[in-house]
Amino acid sequence: MIVRLNSAKSWQLSVFSIGVILLLAGCGSMNPFDMRIVESMSTQISDLLVKDEVIVYEKEELDALKAADRIPLKWKHKVSENQIASFYTAYDSGALYTADEEGKLTKYDVATGKELWQIKTKNNFSAGVGIGEGLILVGTFKGEVLAYNESGHMLWQVSVTSEILSPPQIQNNIVVVRTLDGRIFGLDAIDGKRKWVYQGATPSLTVRSTAGVTVAHGAVFAGFPGGKMVAMSLFTGNIGWEVAVSHPRGVTELERMTDITSAPVINNRFVCAVAYQGRVACFALNDGTQIWARESSSSAGLAMDNDYVYVTEEKGVVAAYDLLSGASMWKQSRLGSKKLTRPVIDGQYIVVADDQGHVNLLRNYDGALIARSATDGSAIQTAPSVFRDGLAVQTASGGVYAFSTQF
Repeated sequence: MIVRLNSAKSWQLSVFSIGVILLLAGCGSMNPFDMRIVESMSTQISDLLVKDEVIVYEKEELDALKAADRIPLKWKHKVSENQIASFYTAYDSGALYTADEEGKLTKYDVATGKELWQIKTKNNFSAGVGIGEGLILVGTFKGEVLAYNESGHMLWQVSVTSEILSPPQIQNNIVVVRTLDGRIFGLDAIDGKRKWVYQGATPSLTVRSTAGVTVAHGAVFAGFPGGKMVAMSLFTGNIGWEVAVSHPRGVTELERMTDITSAPVINNRFVCAVAYQGRVACFALNDGTQIWARESSSSAGLAMDNDYVYVTEEKGVVAAYDLLSGASMWKQSRLGSKKLTRPVIDGQYIVVADDQGHVNLLRNYDGALIARSATDGSAIQTAPSVFRDGLAVQTASGGVYAFSTQF
């Protein structure tokens, strides 16, 4: 694989964009909804750094991509195009849920693709869909959290402090919401009343992301700018432990950026996280003792099974590390795209989608490409959701695609 980078032009673009972001960030009187304009300029710092990168694949690599088996399409639908936000599809009890910026929340029968209901609200959604314990949850650009039941009836709506970029999570009747200003809220699932709030650090220069949180074992796990990860009580918001996944390095603010821009992954023993321009590391679940750490850079995220930790690294690489030792097991760098989603585990497959609208199935033990399919050609910005014998994605252009993994 041959890689070329026009570094001078990329650097000029990055400096200009960062300057605009910092200048506008000082305008504290701006309406939160108007901040959409500022945030759309920011995108992700990692994108700016590789804006003019050209990846040229050898003929045999392209031939292998074209020759891969196709993932069978079950059905497809169309919702509104998303200009700024990135939405996750959510699966529960035989139904698939989608949201879009125009404020539509839609429920489909996952087996047939039949639209079961659609709610058209006056809100502009910025995050979703979160699901669990009978609630369907979305967030807005104005910092509102909306909760619906499975029939589509609104149960409550509350305001937090700023825009919501990631799907709200729920466990043990507590809804956990993360906001753009670095806060994490615990809300009562019955009526949305605030139970607790945690304020994380927010440096002047950070990567905009849909990192969100991971809720498991009665705790909330979250990564922050600067490479820190915290574990806090789901019930009180009190900190249990805090660790450094990665440490800032370099001279300039840009070089020292090492944000955790994805949610940690959890099992019964370990919690693992990865930082942009930093490391991937695993820690003991109970006290945060570091088990291992390896050099890595990811703005997309990771996944974990009983054997490996899978990381979507920069420049279109998917890597697998041994769960117990951190040893490198395999790397897949020939998927034809430099920007991939967080990996998702679906049985024997590792699923990643890309910025050209492709969905890829990799073999879990060696990373080999098993099958791939195209959607509408626009970016898939969030990880696929999986269900029995299938998976679903939502594209930037509003395409909703459900594929079968039985082939």
